[in-house]
Amino acid sequence: MTVLKTSMRNFFAHKGRMALSAVAVLLSVAFVCGTLVFTDTMNTTFDKLFAATSSDVTVSAKDASNTGETTSDTGRPPVIPAGALGKVRSAQGVKAAEGTVFSTSVTVVDADKDSLSPSSGAPTIVGSWNANDARTMKITSGAAPHGSGQVMVDEDTADKHHLGLGDEIGVISALGTHTAKISGIAAFQVTNPGAAIFYLDTPTAQRTLVGATDVFTNVNVTAAAGVSDAQLKKNVTAALGGAYKVQTARETADANQASVGDFLNVMKYAMLGFAGIAFLVGIFLIINTFSMLVAQRTREIGLMRAIGSSRKQVNRSVLVEALLLGVVGSVLGVGAGVGIAVGLMKLMGQMGMHLSTDDLTVAWTTPVLGLVLGVVVTVLAAYLPARRAGKVSPMAALRDAHAPADARAGLVRAVIGLVLTGAGGYALYVAANADKASDGSLWLGLGVVASLIGFVVIGPLLAGGVVRVLGAVLLRVFGPVGRMAERNALRNPRRTGATGAALMIGLALVACLSVVGSSMVASATDQLDKTVGTDFIIQSDSGQVVTPQAVQAIKNTRGLERITEYKTLDANLTTPDGKVSKDETINAADPTYAKDLRTKTVAGDLADAYRPDSMSVFEGFAKDHGIKLGSTVSVAFKDGRTAKLTVRAITSDDVVIDKGAMYASIATAARYVPADRMPLDQLVFATAKEGQQDAAYTSLKSALHDYPQYTVRDQTDYKQALKDQIGQLLNLIYGLLALAIIVAILGVVNTLALSVVERTREIGLMRAIGLSRRQLRRMIRLESVVIALFGALLGLGLGMGWGATAQQLLALEGLKVLDIPWPTIIGVFIGSAFVGLFAALVPAFRAGRMNVLNAIATE
Repeated sequence: MTVLKTSMRNFFAHKGRMALSAVAVLLSVAFVCGTLVFTDTMNTTFDKLFAATSSDVTVSAKDASNTGETTSDTGRPPVIPAGALGKVRSAQGVKAAEGTVFSTSVTVVDADKDSLSPSSGAPTIVGSWNANDARTMKITSGAAPHGSGQVMVDEDTADKHHLGLGDEIGVISALGTHTAKISGIAAFQVTNPGAAIFYLDTPTAQRTLVGATDVFTNVNVTAAAGVSDAQLKKNVTAALGGAYKVQTARETADANQASVGDFLNVMKYAMLGFAGIAFLVGIFLIINTFSMLVAQRTREIGLMRAIGSSRKQVNRSVLVEALLLGVVGSVLGVGAGVGIAVGLMKLMGQMGMHLSTDDLTVAWTTPVLGLVLGVVVTVLAAYLPARRAGKVSPMAALRDAHAPADARAGLVRAVIGLVLTGAGGYALYVAANADKASDGSLWLGLGVVASLIGFVVIGPLLAGGVVRVLGAVLLRVFGPVGRMAERNALRNPRRTGATGAALMIGLALVACLSVVGSSMVASATDQLDKTVGTDFIIQSDSGQVVTPQAVQAIKNTRGLERITEYKTLDANLTTPDGKVSKDETINAADPTYAKDLRTKTVAGDLADAYRPDSMSVFEGFAKDHGIKLGSTVSVAFKDGRTAKLTVRAITSDDVVIDKGAMYASIATAARYVPADRMPLDQLVFATAKEGQQDAAYTSLKSALHDYPQYTVRDQTDYKQALKDQIGQLLNLIYGLLALAIIVAILGVVNTLALSVVERTREIGLMRAIGLSRRQLRRMIRLESVVIALFGALLGLGLGMGWGATAQQLLALEGLKVLDIPWPTIIGVFIGSAFVGLFAALVPAFRAGRMNVLNAIATE
């Protein structure tokens, strides 16, 4: 009880100092709990949606994906004949059955040809209005579609794009464009996470989406009273003879959930990873806080030992304080986590993914995990300072409160740090010189961990040298105030090292990712310049295939020298060694593709692969299967017959674009795949006549005005799109890393605040001999800046080393250009100085307001 009372008294006596550490725990726990609540809520939302929209039993084509999405390269969804509907209706236990049609391989535009598709990446779905939809959707205005000239739209999409009854929209599929006017608007009875949904009547949907009125994509089956879904599935399967995919409502919902579950898991674990980084940074803050508090209470602890407190009691007293800190921070963090989850939901709503707070899901495991994690991390972080407190002898009460550090412990720390840093450097060296990326990645991971820990351990040793250099460059210009700031930073190298290490971790990751991202862009741009010999690339950003009508419009464009169509076909390959490689992809293109993409070969000429009954394979595949020039490969096309193709070229694996591709001509593929099953083009390449690039670019955009689903890009556009994609990903990662940097800033604030308290008497004496408030504040700000720049130098240097090593592994995959983004690195370094200034605002202000006499009288 005495230990608890002492701990409580000390905790509340230093509540201001504990508050910053509690904020670090709060932020880390909040991010973990917020991530879990957010992803659990998304799972709940999708579960409700899929459960509500699934019929008792669904019948679809065998080759339809589990989620029912369009998978055909023809741009049309897999279908089943209308005759299957009659067989289903005759099955025992069927109350009702209805044929439906839907497709996700569509683009919907308004009268101005602006896309109505979601910007969040959610699908655009066009389907037939049916009884199953009528069960989950409520028509809020107008009426359901009747006839080819009518379409109904979901309420969220109508609100977002300001659509009303009578507005004209266009549904663009592989079969062409169908225009209709909005006859009705329907609202979901459950949360719609963001899909844009449009309804046609069944005959119109059949003609628009699949081009025939005697087929369906699905048959929705309703069970009679007393018939279970499982029994109904058996009856329907027996009636159909096993020719189709038959799924119960639960199986359909599970399949749909699995399709989004992978994405949600990746997002969840990525966010939890960043929360872990924030926790790691928070550990330094907590260790620093308790180390300084223990140092300041050396005389107090010595007196406690002198009057009978045991080493264990002193140890427990500090740990109880940490426990109180962990509990308070964690409880507040759990509450803040729910707020973060709601904030993320609102943010996703701004991006087009609608999540209702009615579905907010807080599993009992979330607060428990948050509390356990926060408390355990806090207590573990305080363990070393607690042990140090327990070792304070009773004689310490008779000495100066600030006893010198253990020189032997410092030496051991330095040796361990040097060994770990050396081991990390060696692992990075091995990774950079690896022959295979898979082998090198293991060494890279080991090197990152070992070098990071090594720098953390060796930080106090580095602090002396680095701070002196920074002081000579930056602080000496401020005269005596600058020199005092430098000495303050050097006074306790362990504290400076730990504070700088907290900032180092976040900035090391920023620097590493910046180098990797910049190198990827530079390498891809270099590859484009070296290998791409075409001027324009035409494709759909939403993954739609290029329709024959659009291809014809491209061919009719003036100023073009050549046009290359590019398709992909699935096939099973039987190689000369007798092995069968299933589900391989054959890239079929016009012979001019050999000019459009200058792919390196290790044997033969790529142009020969486009001769009749010829193909190319890539280097790794040839080695694995003993293929040489002239070898014959049996190619069983998925939607056609089997061909015997002669290998005329073997392409190098040392490429980025189309790495691992196997080529053949479209004419060769057409001999074995029926015209109605031949995939449509994935891409179309166009090359302008000499000197007519600008005119051809304008003409192409004009020619495809009626095909807004496609984007025309020249090489400059393509490079910019690639840069933007990587830039968006990096910005997202930087945003998540900001949490760790915020915690690191709190660490700087806490260190300065506690050091100001520690130097109260010293500050009073300096003020008494003439140091002005302005000079005092400047001294503390400069000290903060130099600590922040120390952490930035270590972090940026370490991160660039990691990034350069990672680029060497990427070079094995063809990304050979190392590009250091110096503007970003320099910007982050300068920004760190401002971080230091910001962190010093409150401590400097408080120091400047000290009463001089009271400060001098402080023990």
